[in-house]
Amino acid sequence: MEDKLTFEERSMLLKLARRAIEAAIQDQPFPELDAGNLPARLLEPGVSFVTLTRSGELRGCIGALEPRVSLAEDVQEHAVAAAFQDYRFHPVQAEELPSIEIEISRLTPQSKLEYDHPDELLKLLRPGIDGVVIHYGMYRATFLPQVWEKLPAPELFLNHLCQKMGAPGNLWRKEKLEVYTYQVEEFREQAHQPD
Repeated sequence: MEDKLTFEERSMLLKLARRAIEAAIQDQPFPELDAGNLPARLLEPGVSFVTLTRSGELRGCIGALEPRVSLAEDVQEHAVAAAFQDYRFHPVQAEELPSIEIEISRLTPQSKLEYDHPDELLKLLRPGIDGVVIHYGMYRATFLPQVWEKLPAPELFLNHLCQKMGAPGNLWRKEKLEVYTYQVEEFREQAHQPD
């Protein structure tokens, strides 16, 4: 990914995410963003996914695919949503928070993949590099590039992505889907701890 954030910018976003979750646990609004003390890039429109893990296990993950607000606001919103609105998990409790690690994935704009045949689609995907979005009618689903670690074969990746969308796993072989790719800049709290 071109135009990566600096270490300081990443650290600021991670702190904003944690403070937003801490505030939400106490039924408080997000802490006000101090635009005068934030780097300009964090105030530009941006899009992210925020992933929470506990002891290496997924604890929540929510994000968006199109920018609506500044990157700083986007991270705050998705941190709270990952903690409290991921339907797969019960809401994060105050006593859990110290053991939860926050990971942020900053997304690039999407690129549409042009293909005519399912086998051609398999060759266009770049395992470990591309996040993938599929559209079929009103349905849509995405996997971040990190999912390739668990589903390294493109066929398996697409099968699971179709199932995530609520469709049969082999839908991508039977129907022509709209497919988009993006890349991410991924960073997490553990790597940003002072020595």
